[in-house]
Amino acid sequence: MQKQHLNHYNFADHYYNRIKLKKCHLTKCLQDKPTISELARNIPSRSFSCKDFLPIKQENKDSLSENMDAFEKVRTKLETQPQEEYEIINAEVKHGGFVYYQEGCCLVRSKDEEADNDNYEVLFNLEELKLDQPFIDCIRVAPDEKYVAAKIRTEDSEASTCIVVKLSDQPVMEASFPNVSSFEWVKDEEEEDVLFYTFQRNLRCHDVYRATFGDNKRNERFYTEKDPSYFVFLYLTKDSRFLTINIMNKTTSEVWLIDGLSPWDPPVLIQKRIHGVLYYIEHRDDELYILTNVGEPTEFKLMRTAADTPAIMNWDLFFTMKRNTKVVDLDMFKDHCVLFLKHSNLLYVNVIGLADDSVRSLKLPPWACGFIMDTNSDPKNCPFQLCSPIRPPKYYTYKFAEGKLFEETGHEDPITKTSRVLRLEAKSKDGKSVPMTIFHKTDSEDLQKKPLLVHVYGAYGMDLKMNFRPERRVLVDDGWILAYCHVRGGGELGLQWHADGRLTKKLNGLADLEACIKTLHGQGFSQPSLTALTAFSAGGVLVGALCNSNPELLRAVTLEAPFLDVLNTMMDTTLPLTLEELEEWGNPSSDEKHKNYIKRYCPYQNIKPQHYPSIHITAYENDERVPLKGIVNYTDKLKEAIMEHAKDTGEGYQAPNVVLDIQPGGNHVIEDSHKKITAQIKFLYEELGLDSTSVFENLKKYLKF
Repeated sequence: MQKQHLNHYNFADHYYNRIKLKKCHLTKCLQDKPTISELARNIPSRSFSCKDFLPIKQENKDSLSENMDAFEKVRTKLETQPQEEYEIINAEVKHGGFVYYQEGCCLVRSKDEEADNDNYEVLFNLEELKLDQPFIDCIRVAPDEKYVAAKIRTEDSEASTCIVVKLSDQPVMEASFPNVSSFEWVKDEEEEDVLFYTFQRNLRCHDVYRATFGDNKRNERFYTEKDPSYFVFLYLTKDSRFLTINIMNKTTSEVWLIDGLSPWDPPVLIQKRIHGVLYYIEHRDDELYILTNVGEPTEFKLMRTAADTPAIMNWDLFFTMKRNTKVVDLDMFKDHCVLFLKHSNLLYVNVIGLADDSVRSLKLPPWACGFIMDTNSDPKNCPFQLCSPIRPPKYYTYKFAEGKLFEETGHEDPITKTSRVLRLEAKSKDGKSVPMTIFHKTDSEDLQKKPLLVHVYGAYGMDLKMNFRPERRVLVDDGWILAYCHVRGGGELGLQWHADGRLTKKLNGLADLEACIKTLHGQGFSQPSLTALTAFSAGGVLVGALCNSNPELLRAVTLEAPFLDVLNTMMDTTLPLTLEELEEWGNPSSDEKHKNYIKRYCPYQNIKPQHYPSIHITAYENDERVPLKGIVNYTDKLKEAIMEHAKDTGEGYQAPNVVLDIQPGGNHVIEDSHKKITAQIKFLYEELGLDSTSVFENLKKYLKF
């Protein structure tokens, strides 16, 4: 229930893209259905995968100036490389004997055993929607395969359209609905397929609808959430027995059940919302399994109750977590419950036997930094993938009968021998230990002279993103040190870790970040003149604050869609997310204590004439989550302060560069833009005075992986 900036909690990502190794392709796709840990929203994004055996089309050398340096040649090649060299893998779902997925600009299906061939049936051509480069974000198939629903988006907007296609000898679009967020199918007593969906307006999701098709068409709204600080999301339990309507904000949730056998009956309330209590529901054998923070300590624990007595007074404690443990995900099987955990910055899987309440805890390889959940209906196996920022995902399967974890065999990635991963801690000024994850080449000599790229987020109880990124791999291969600082405000050590870095404790995250960078330098990892800091979205708050308070620690900064004007944004209740964000940042409009506290760290409010690191900012023209106006105002004010400092300092002062790169479109973060990646890396190499001859050739080579 994890969410990137602006939206909530850290359990996993709603719309968190799934990465799959699929024969010759490195693919990234959305899971069939959100897991119980995906009930909070996240920013959808896509990833490129490259086809091994496609020839690389050579650029027209005559069109390149002969005196272009090697960097510019490769950058041009990357930005103009033909689209067909990359395969964009979006949603994919297996149902019955078929696999449903996107092929080119079409929604298609093929028999499961033929999914990797070109033998497929076209169900719908996305071009009929007349959208610019549409892609399928999510797919749901009706229980008896009479219909398939797909949510379709474009890269430059968060707006979506849900289409419903009737499956027959001649598939036809039965209906389309605008601005759908989540949706699920249920079959009613008369064997009729019912589509439940939520409607999103101005990034707020408050309305739940249900619709039928064919001869008995109907479409009705049956729930509206009136509290603007909450949003609504649908989740179908893994056994499809119940559809859950999840109503939540940053700290509180409420769940209603729709009976999968009688979906027209009124929903049943599990437990009325209690401020500060979060809970999420799974189902097995007439029992509800509740992941909740109720009781002490206020971390997640697993409880259960009979499905016909769901109220909180009937919840029985079933399993508790160790201290400093983050519950990443939960998966339910016929005889087992599997918990995916992060404890003290290392990954674990706990397999609970539901017949005898036995628990088996498996410590996973230390190189692994993140889970990727796999869609699975096989009751005998629990497959998942592990990944890190510099290592592509690798498959693992826990087989319940053998009670063992099996690792994918085959070619071993050479990065395992050429790089190191270290887990270190920094001491913040209040004595709190702050975990860090560090990557560097095994054969690197004199690390103090190597460039360092520090990553930070520290908001919404969300883990710092550590999914595989080819550009991070290339940086390590080129001698960089990568450091990921898991500061308070994030979720790496559980719910309390988040609580200790929000509202009037937000400065803890800043102190943690400062301590991490100083610890890295103190232990011989790089030096300030070779140190860069990077963040996106809400991570920009801590980065901007550090640039104001300790700019001497850094040489350069890259930011994407950064949140930099906290005070003015949180005082503007006309913005779509302000009311949802009050639990994270506070309410400066009505609470003077909150207002004064935000003033202490808000990046925009604390700009002053002094030396700053060079800063590269990528922003998006129509971003509704972080308005462009605030970023432009920050950039203008920063440039004025730099000019004033340069004037006071006199001749010979080398002013830092401030670059604002405004991209078209209304999306929030476009993770896989080649243009953005090349611009950011070029900026870092130039500002740190590094030789960029080989880095983009290596990136191109790796993208061809």
